[in-house]
Amino acid sequence: MMMEQTGEEIDWDKCPPDWEDFPPIVSDILNVFHSMGDRVYPDVGYIGKDLTTLQFMLDFYQIEEHQYDFVISTILWLDSKAIERSQKQIKAAYDRMKRK
Repeated sequence: MMMEQTGEEIDWDKCPPDWEDFPPIVSDILNVFHSMGDRVYPDVGYIGKDLTTLQFMLDFYQIEEHQYDFVISTILWLDSKAIERSQKQIKAAYDRMKRK
């Protein structure tokens, strides 16, 4: 869309995927992930999603049982990336404080 606005020829290899390019299960996974609560502690930071509501969310978004493995593994992957990002942010803040 941006390339069309600038009048450039579209290079499909450089275009990021749009939501319509993904199967509907991907948006359901992201909705489930963002609907679950975060577990955050002041000294440690983000330690992951609160998985106690996972079954409710799977039922709410009408995820079929044969999709559970894919959905849960993707949620855990997203959670691990969020934990890594939180750890890096805390380490950077600690390093800044240490230098002062």
